[in-house]
Amino acid sequence: MKSFFNKNVKIALTIIVSLALLYWGIEFLKGVNLFKPANFYYAKFDKVDGLIEATPITVNGFQVGQVREIKYDYETNKVSVMMSMNRDLKIPVGSSVSIQSGLIGSASMVLTLGDNTACYKVGDEIPSYVPVGVMDKVKTEVLPGVGGLLPKVDSIMSSVNGLVGDPALAAAIARLDGITLELTRSSQQLNVLLASLNRSVPAVMNNVGGITTNLDGTASNLQAFSTTLKDLPLDSTMAQVNATIANLNALSQQLNNPNSSLGMLINDKQLYVNATNAVATLDSLMADIKKNPKRYINLHVF
Repeated sequence: MKSFFNKNVKIALTIIVSLALLYWGIEFLKGVNLFKPANFYYAKFDKVDGLIEATPITVNGFQVGQVREIKYDYETNKVSVMMSMNRDLKIPVGSSVSIQSGLIGSASMVLTLGDNTACYKVGDEIPSYVPVGVMDKVKTEVLPGVGGLLPKVDSIMSSVNGLVGDPALAAAIARLDGITLELTRSSQQLNVLLASLNRSVPAVMNNVGGITTNLDGTASNLQAFSTTLKDLPLDSTMAQVNATIANLNALSQQLNNPNSSLGMLINDKQLYVNATNAVATLDSLMADIKKNPKRYINLHVF
C-alpha cells in the first residue's frame, strides 16, 4: 500500500509539474514572464482591430508592458483590455493609451504619459482612444477621390484604345520607321564622308602650305612693287599731267569762244559749207578723171 501511494504521488507530481511547465511555456511564448512581477491596468475601447494578446505596449518607442487579456464587456458593449505593466513604471493621472494600426493589419498599443504628480493605482482604468490610422485616412480621404477618378480613367483608356486602333497611328509608325532607316543610311554616308575627309585632310593641308608659300611670295612682290612706286617721279609726272589738263582747258575755252581764232574757224558755217563744196568738187573731178583720163592727160610719142 505504501509503495502504491508513493507511485501515485509521483505520477501526480509529474502531471502537476508538466502542467506548470506547459502553462509557463505557453505564457512565455506569449511574452509573459511569470517570474517577473508586473502591475495590471485596464482600458476599454470601442474597437480593437488587429489587437491580440501579448501585443507590446510602448512608451516613446520602448516596450514597458504587453496586453495580457482581451474580453468583451456585454454590459457596456466595449472591449476590455487588461495590460501588464512593469512594476517600476508609474503612470501619472491624465495619461492615455491608444491603439495604432499598422499597414499589414497588425496593431500596437502606445502609452502617452501625463505630467501630473498623482499616479493611477494598480487595477485602475486608464483613459483610452483610437486615433485615426493610415488605413482609415485612406478609406475616408483617398478612396473617395479614387472612386471619382475611375470614370475619367475609363474615358482615358477608351481614348487610348481608340488612338491605338487608329490606322493613322500605324501609318505614322511606319513612316517613322522609314525616317529612322533614312537617318541610319545618312549616318553611314556621313561616316564614309568623314573617313574620306580624314584621308584627304593631309593633302589639303599640304596644298594650304603651298598656297601660304605662294601668298608669302606674292606679298614680297607687292612689297617690291610698292617700293618701285615710291621710287617713281610721281610728283613731276602729276605736274606734267596737270599742265596738260590746263592746256586742254585753255584750248577748250578758245574753241568755245566765238571771237577767238579757233572759235571763229570752228563756228564759221560758211567755211564749213565751202569746205564741203570743195570736197564735193574734188570728188566729182576725180570721178571725171577716172572716166575721161585723155581729157586731162596728153601723151605724145616721138
